[in-house]
Amino acid sequence: MAEQADFEVQAMEHLAALYSSAMRMTHNPADAEDLVQETYLKAYRGFKGFEQGTNLKAWLFRILTNTYINMYRAKQRRPEQQELGEVEDLYLYRRLGGLEAAELGRSTEDVVLDHLTEGEVHDAVDALPENFRMPVLLADVEGFAYKEIAEILDIPIGTVMSRLHRGRKALQKSLYEYGVANRLTPQL
Repeated sequence: MAEQADFEVQAMEHLAALYSSAMRMTHNPADAEDLVQETYLKAYRGFKGFEQGTNLKAWLFRILTNTYINMYRAKQRRPEQQELGEVEDLYLYRRLGGLEAAELGRSTEDVVLDHLTEGEVHDAVDALPENFRMPVLLADVEGFAYKEIAEILDIPIGTVMSRLHRGRKALQKSLYEYGVANRLTPQL
């Protein structure tokens, strides 16, 4: 019984982050809920094997990612269902600090990003191939370190670094093209 209470106290604080990632993976609220539920079930069953003192969030994300791959990749994807109110702001594009900090040192990139809507950013991230999208989301949205991403995705750290670099470059190109098309940035 103590183990169940420990799991509940430690693991439930990551529910919102896991659901957000599940939504980005599945693009469907019902599927995201199923994915998170399956993740917590597997985590609860395997909690005895979790090494206390290690990164529980990374362990849960690894289970989430593996469950997604097993449950959803093999299935034929259903038509996408999204409700505008349920799509979350991406952490990558949120501004850190107060208005004073935002006004100081504003770069051209900041000005362009101000004109991008959540939808354009979301579409650009979704357009990335999955092998690039997952490392970008785990690093830039969830804030995991390269080593943790390598463990979650079960790939070498060099592959994580390569995929992150390529994914970020592709994202940058996509958003730049949007900026040029909408006259937010000069065409080179």
